[in-house]
Amino acid sequence: MACGCGCSEGKTPKGSYFITTPIYYVNAQPHLGTAYSTVVADVQARFRRLDGYDTFFLTGLDEHGQKVADSAAAHDMTPQEWCDSMVPAFKELWQELEISNDDFIRTTQERHERSVQHFWEVLKERGYIYKGNYEGWYCVPDETFFTETDVRHANEDYEEKGETPVCPDCRRPLVRISEQSWFFKLSEFQEPLLKMYANNPNFLEPEIRRNEVVSFIEGGLKDLSVTRTTFDWGIPLPFDTDHVTYVWFDALINYLTAVGYGDPEAADTFAYRWPAQTHIVGKDITRFHCVIWPAMLMAAGLPVPEHVLAHGFLLVKNPVTGKGEKMSKSRGNAIAPREVINLLGVEGYRYYFMVDVAHGTDGAISFDRMAQVYNTDLANRWGNLVSRTLNMCAKYFDGKTPARGCDFAQRPSVLRDRAQGIYERYATQMANFSYGDAAAVVMELVSEANNYIETAKPFSLAKDPEKAEELAFVMWSLVEAIRIAAIFLSPFIPQASAEVLRRIGENPQITCTLEEASEWGLFGGDTPVEKGEALFPRLDESMLPHTAE
Repeated sequence: MACGCGCSEGKTPKGSYFITTPIYYVNAQPHLGTAYSTVVADVQARFRRLDGYDTFFLTGLDEHGQKVADSAAAHDMTPQEWCDSMVPAFKELWQELEISNDDFIRTTQERHERSVQHFWEVLKERGYIYKGNYEGWYCVPDETFFTETDVRHANEDYEEKGETPVCPDCRRPLVRISEQSWFFKLSEFQEPLLKMYANNPNFLEPEIRRNEVVSFIEGGLKDLSVTRTTFDWGIPLPFDTDHVTYVWFDALINYLTAVGYGDPEAADTFAYRWPAQTHIVGKDITRFHCVIWPAMLMAAGLPVPEHVLAHGFLLVKNPVTGKGEKMSKSRGNAIAPREVINLLGVEGYRYYFMVDVAHGTDGAISFDRMAQVYNTDLANRWGNLVSRTLNMCAKYFDGKTPARGCDFAQRPSVLRDRAQGIYERYATQMANFSYGDAAAVVMELVSEANNYIETAKPFSLAKDPEKAEELAFVMWSLVEAIRIAAIFLSPFIPQASAEVLRRIGENPQITCTLEEASEWGLFGGDTPVEKGEALFPRLDESMLPHTAE
């Protein structure tokens, strides 16, 4: 079924676009932060598909490590049973949030074990691992080793004070570990990594995160302990089964597993899909993804990903100070995804976090700000335009859109002018993950259309039979603007966009590319319209949860 806009049906792929989220640890329910990363990736994946790329979008779960084993024991479960019990919470929320992932990987899957063990064999063959003894500090909750220098920076004079040092990141007590380990020769990659950053300054964005990582590398890299022997919940080494793979080392390889690494039958797929174009990560895991991971890939003789986007943390805006604060149950300011969905709906949820939170920095959020963005953009501008236009079409054209006149596409109008170049302006911002600026490009067309109703006055034209042709042109122009806006908003609000297209008689399944869809004049008209209920009912202050007070 064609999309009805007159474009060529189907897309001509521009090549592979492989995008990933971090794989999320199974010891906690999905929260605003994990949902944020996932929606950021989903919006980009949807945009790339519409832009003609053969897109592959990966997300999933990290299921190994000591913390998982301990949690399983505390719940009288096996580690696998514990992991299996946590999976539905993620899959169900991603489905509700309209996440369009192409694969959902679990690190307990057999395909991943094969991939990790193949990676071990390659590193051993290439001489980048060796066996030794590790003694040092370890954070069980973060599954992270820390050097003595790291610990001393965060725990001044802890030995003299007779204190147990705390984790530099989460501030929980560290444990001292002494065990035999296999080590990865991370120290050999200091200069190759610095050269990579010098030659590819956009590898990690934003710049502040890049500067942090480069400074860390310049400070010197030490070989990394990458196996454990004190517990067995992990992937065993193929040549030393007393050792299991360190959880982070195992987890990073998931990006390779999903595109066929180590599988002879998937060699062509792997060659096509790797390297990944974009990893979406939180700023707290940039060292893993931007130091350890590229070094691992270099050691295995594989290309590094093209781009890593490290977003900031979601903070809650203090209504008194106006400053962002970390969410915590003790402060009473923690916000769960369900609360936001209940307030804004799924489409409003997606739109707010993508257009009002700058992806490279920490974002201070509040329910009152959510309501403000929702009302301004979605209820007042977009929803109002669709409602008014379709009501007038139904009233003036017997429940249909006006048919496109022979010169409608070429006839000058402010809407035609505003739509010119929308693809270039929008696609540039989307490719740079500047989602707020991309949405603003579309909202400019929406605002122009709302203004057009006031200046062209179709409600006045409808009173004069001699102006029937002018009325048809005005209303057709409004619907054409709606068609374009709906398609360009679809990466942000896919369900609402599909509903708008359906209401104007278009196929809600978009089969043209964005560039094709942006051409003014493709809407043929003479299609049944459906007024329907309000797409985005306005929110008032009484609907906001108490944390906005």
